[in-house]
Amino acid sequence: MKFTVVGSGAMGLRYGVLLQEAGNDVDFVDGWQPHVEKMRQQGGVYVSRDHQDRHLVPVNVYYPEEYAGNPDCYIFFMKQMQLDDMLKRCAHFFKPNQYAFTCMNGMGHVEKLLNYFKPSKVIAGTALVATVLNGPGDVDFIGKPGAGSMNLANYTEQPDDFTHQLVGQLDKAHFHPNLTTNFMGTLLAKVVFNSVVNTLCTMFEMTMGEYADYEGANDMSRQLIDEAYDVCERAGVQMLNTRQEELDSVNYVSKVANPLHYPSMYQDMHHYRPTEVDYINGYLVKLGRKYRYEAKTHAFLTHEVHLAERGKQRELAQLSAAEKRQLTA
Repeated sequence: MKFTVVGSGAMGLRYGVLLQEAGNDVDFVDGWQPHVEKMRQQGGVYVSRDHQDRHLVPVNVYYPEEYAGNPDCYIFFMKQMQLDDMLKRCAHFFKPNQYAFTCMNGMGHVEKLLNYFKPSKVIAGTALVATVLNGPGDVDFIGKPGAGSMNLANYTEQPDDFTHQLVGQLDKAHFHPNLTTNFMGTLLAKVVFNSVVNTLCTMFEMTMGEYADYEGANDMSRQLIDEAYDVCERAGVQMLNTRQEELDSVNYVSKVANPLHYPSMYQDMHHYRPTEVDYINGYLVKLGRKYRYEAKTHAFLTHEVHLAERGKQRELAQLSAAEKRQLTA
């Protein structure tokens, strides 16, 4: 199959590189100039696995304005707040017969994709996969080959032949895809997971394993999960997991699968970038208010993250020009 990855950061590179290694034709599109130029200069992207075996993987990378490929499927991996602008930059090469597939964090991206792709061509999912972009042209896949799992569903909840072909290629690439016919339940399962692990690990600057080892972690996780499930039930969403299964998933991924991993929200905060908290905890707050329910803990955490962002921006303003340049070197 022919894929084009739009947004070639940590997760985009992981999906694209592994699908390429599984025998597919893959292009990469990105708008971050230092990243694109570095990959072109070195002839590809350097890939490590758990900080070891760093090696160069050749990739074809393009800016949106210069791309003219014709893939079967686009794979979108952007930050929520960056997607709208990237879609506008890419609109000139979208075609009616092409599919859009995404496993982006948070909620809000599907509505934007539907402005460019037919509902029958949109497939979305969630990925419990840990990856770190060390810098331009340098990515680290966290976990052993085959680590992690993912769920996906058609927007129409009616899988077609292409969907099953996509699942087959994702399986060949060792992503362990699970196809469901519950679109909102599939997406919200990851939102709830991230609303616990991403947010708390970011606020307290710790790995997933360090959080899970805290004696009060179960109580904290359960409070956030219960509140999120109260919201989803009022919205009429049938979740994939029970509340206990969601808690078990948080503990397994944090303690066993990726205990040394700093979640993506932490990475954004650490590098002075805006976080996606409004699309995760903040989304649950807004959804709850739509059904006259106050998700108070999620609202409090959303405010906490925004306060921490202000502190990081103050810290950034105090850095020297050389230190600021080093952040994107």
